[in-house]
Amino acid sequence: METALIQMIDIKKSFNGNPVLNGVNLSIFQGQITTIIGKSGTGKSVLLRHIIGLLHQDAGELLLNGVSSGRMNHSSRHAFQKHMAYMFQDNALFDFLTVFENVALPLSEKRIKPLVIKERVGQQLFLLGLEGIDHQYPSQLSGGMRKRVAMARALITNPKIVLFDEPTTGLDPIRKNSVHSMIAHYQAQFGFTAIIVSHDIPDIFDISQHVAMLDKGKIIIQGKSDEVRHSQNPLVQSFIRGEDISSGETTHRIRKHQ
Repeated sequence: METALIQMIDIKKSFNGNPVLNGVNLSIFQGQITTIIGKSGTGKSVLLRHIIGLLHQDAGELLLNGVSSGRMNHSSRHAFQKHMAYMFQDNALFDFLTVFENVALPLSEKRIKPLVIKERVGQQLFLLGLEGIDHQYPSQLSGGMRKRVAMARALITNPKIVLFDEPTTGLDPIRKNSVHSMIAHYQAQFGFTAIIVSHDIPDIFDISQHVAMLDKGKIIIQGKSDEVRHSQNPLVQSFIRGEDISSGETTHRIRKHQ
């Protein structure tokens, strides 16, 4: 049986006594696009921040390549996390920096020689179809171009894992499709493992190999994209249809797919 690249086992997290993650069990496999879906306020972004190490669980285990992160020393955990990149909802580009400077920022922080940075950034901009705009500022670009610049910056360190937190927030349907296509294209090209938090139902199913749904702090179903999409789970189907069904309106048992 394949070992998960990242595995969450009964992860719990509360803020000011209010539980957000209430026993999350999730497996993420190498080289796949895994998407986490669920209603707003269910803890999807909190889950993502546990994976990248911005938050630490109150209870449960986070396994990285089959090893408990709690048993790793600082250097071992850092070695794993340095292969991660995070693409924020709002792109988090710096308006006072040019496209070149924004993309180069992760390399500049590593004190890499300027000539090497120039070469790598130039290559990255070329690969993402952004050549010729390196001198421009984010405010001069369209929303779709800013997304691609943010992607270029996320990929500049050749990460093995890229996390996307609501990558299409604020975009119209055409631009949403463009961002989904971009993620799928570059994931196939570069081979990184993608972890996406998304509300884009049902479109996100088309680019994901693995989908998990978070509800009330728990993963209620996870599996192959088509399996989740066509699940008979009433909560899953109501979410896909955009219906707001409370837990008291159904007596169906939730089937868990591991």
